[in-house]
Amino acid sequence: MPQRIVIINGHPNKDAFNFGIAEAYKQGALSSGAELKEIVIADLQFNPNLKHGYRQRKELEPDLLDAWEKIQWADHLVWVHPVWWGGLPAITKGFVDRLFLPGMAFRYRENSVFWDKLLKGKSGHIITTLDQPGWYYRLFFGRPSVNQLRRSILQFCGISPVKLTYLGIIKTSDPVKREAWLKKVNRMGQKRR
Repeated sequence: MPQRIVIINGHPNKDAFNFGIAEAYKQGALSSGAELKEIVIADLQFNPNLKHGYRQRKELEPDLLDAWEKIQWADHLVWVHPVWWGGLPAITKGFVDRLFLPGMAFRYRENSVFWDKLLKGKSGHIITTLDQPGWYYRLFFGRPSVNQLRRSILQFCGISPVKLTYLGIIKTSDPVKREAWLKKVNRMGQKRR
C-alpha cells in the first residue's frame, strides 16, 4: 500500500525557495508511488489567533477543517518552513495553535499531568531553511524552532519519529547550491523519509 504523505508548507511568501523545496519533495515522493496531499498555509483563510486559549473553543474555518482531514489521512507529515528569529513564521505557529487542539491532536487526562497522544502511528520530517549553518543554530542557539515543532508539538501529539533536515545558509547560496539542495530533497521524497 502506498504511503500517504501530506506536505505542510509554512512559508508565507509563495516566491520563497521553500516552495521549490516542497515541490522537489513532492515530485520525488510521487515518482516512488506515494499518495500525496498538500497544505499551503499561505493559501488558507483563517484567524491564526487562539484568542481564548483552550478555555473557549472557536469554530474551525473550512480551510482548517480541510487541513485537519489531510493530516488525519496522512501517514507521514513533511513540514517545510524557514527559521525566523529562531522560530516558526507567525502564520505557521498560528496554524498549529488553531488546529492542534485538545481532543483533536492530544487529550489531557483528568486529574493528571499526563496526556493521550492522538496522532500516534504517524511519522514526520521537518525541512527547515536557515541563514546560518545548521550546526551553528543547534550549538549556539539551541535550535528553538526544532524544540518547538518536533518535541513540543509533533512528538507531544504522538508523531514519531520526526526526522530533521537543515538547508542553509540560504542568503548566501547561489543557484548551483540551491539546485543541489533540491536534488537532495527530491531523493528524500523518493525514499519517503
